Order: sequence, then C-alpha cells, then structure tokens
Amino acid sequence: MEKNYLQIQDLLHQRADFQARLNLLPYDGSPEIKEQSGNKYIYIRKRIGSRLTSKYVDIYSDVLYQLLLRNAREARELRKNIRHIEKELASIGYAENELSPRVILNLDFARANMKSNIYDQAVLEGVATTFPQTEDIIDNGQVNGMTATDVQKILNLKHAWEFILDKAVIQCDSNYHILCHIAKLVNEGFYDDGGRIRGVPVTIGGTSYIPPLPIETIVMENLQEIIQLSEAGIDAAIKFCLYCMKTQIFNDGNKRAAVIFANHYLISQGGGLIVIPEKEVPEFKKILIAYYEGNDSSEIIAFMRTKCWKKF
Repeated sequence: MEKNYLQIQDLLHQRADFQARLNLLPYDGSPEIKEQSGNKYIYIRKRIGSRLTSKYVDIYSDVLYQLLLRNAREARELRKNIRHIEKELASIGYAENELSPRVILNLDFARANMKSNIYDQAVLEGVATTFPQTEDIIDNGQVNGMTATDVQKILNLKHAWEFILDKAVIQCDSNYHILCHIAKLVNEGFYDDGGRIRGVPVTIGGTSYIPPLPIETIVMENLQEIIQLSEAGIDAAIKFCLYCMKTQIFNDGNKRAAVIFANHYLISQGGGLIVIPEKEVPEFKKILIAYYEGNDSSEIIAFMRTKCWKKF
C-alpha cells in the first residue's frame, strides 16, 4: 500500500474532483417533455431507489431542453469516471477508513454552512455580490446583474469546498499536494495551472510588503512543521491560513485557497470551521496588513480565534 500512496492520492483527488463537478450540475436526471392543454413543459426524471420521480423545470424551449440533455450526458460521464476510479482504487488494495462521529458531524456542519461560508469568502475577495445572489449562483450556476468573473469565482469556491468535503479527501493529510489542488480549483478559468507554485514576483495592494519567491521544498517543510509544533486543531488551522496568505504561494487566489485549506485540516480534526465573517472583513484586512509588515502574529491569531472560528 505504501508504494502506491501517490497513485492512491492522485486517484482520490480525481474522484473528489469528478464528484464536486457532479454536485455543481443544477439538475440531476433526464429531461422529459410533457404536454398539457396544448402547451409543452419540461420535467427532470430521476429514479430514487425503486421510485421514479419527475420534477418540473420550466416551460419548454429548445435551448433549455438541449442544455438539460447536455447536463444529463455530462452527469453520466462523470459517474462513469467515478466508477472507473473506484475500480482502480480497489485493484491496488485501497479501502476507505471509517470517519469518527465527530468528523462526520463536522462535515454536516460544513455542508449546512457552505453557502454562507462562500458568501463570506467572496466578500473578503471583493466580489460584488449579495447573499441571495451568491445562493442563486450556487444553486443554479448563474445570476443576473453580476460579472462573469465574479460568478466564476463563486462557482470555483463551491467546487473547492465540495472537494474538501469529500469523505476520502478529508482523510488525506493536509499537505502541499492538497493545498495545490485547492488553489487549482479556485483559480479555474483564470490560469491554465492555478495550482502551480508562483514563479514571478507579486505585490499586495495596501502594503509595502513584497513576499519573496516561494521555494517548493521549503513550503512543504513549513506546512509539515505547523502540524508538528501546534497543539490544538484551531491553532494549526489559523497558522496554515496565515502562512499561505503571507507567503503568496500561487499567482492568485491565495486567500481563497488558504481559508479552504485551513478548513480541510480543521474539519479533519472535528474542530469546526474557520471563515472571516462579512462584518469582520474590514478589521481583518487592517490586521492582516499589520501582520504582513511585521513578525508578530499574536494579534491576528487572537482575532481569528475569537471572530472567525465557528464551533458546533
């Protein structure tokens, strides 16, 4: 099993990615057309156990019907890919461990709060959205009155959250490889490989601090050191978050990736969630700038412990 570790990790990432994409599809099932009083209506047909259900979508239009057909084809292909990966995992002897009741509760807690967490993260990134708009994007994949870039950022956040909430992925170590995959997901559509370590200088608005170019081996060592030196789960989660933000490991999306990576660790420990609430964003940004420009992290750690930690 040990010699297959990297292969297993890669397959688990792929499976979680396919599952997250499946969860992003707004409708699950095959479209059907029903006629009533001379009008046509579109429904989605789906089998749940032994029962066949039919859910109303909208008045018939050829554009909508073709979209739902593509949606159904994509869902079938994603499920086929997931089954193929599961066969590969079984062939190399992988078996999933059972999660503790506390971690299962934490996963449910994270799913129940995912929309509000994504909204708070979008606000932190300066995305011009309201909570109803964010909710509409998460549920339906689109919304009026927002730029395509902002919509894509919110969908990417959902994709990354779906990834870390996969039961197999939450059992993986919170390491550099998980972080890179999260960064790849939050940067999807903006960079060809948004999960690749930064190779160009960057500046951060509002501060004179210029992060040095990150070195892959050092980043790996520092992430491992955080786990070894931190006692409580929340302390390590906060340090993960702050380290990724200050180091600016990737070309973009560092705050988004940092928060989700910190949550991967915290949820795996059954420790709750860590998200910067909308009302705390202005104060957090001010303290974050002070942290960037100095070496003392005590103020921002205390702030995140008291203002950003959601317990259950």
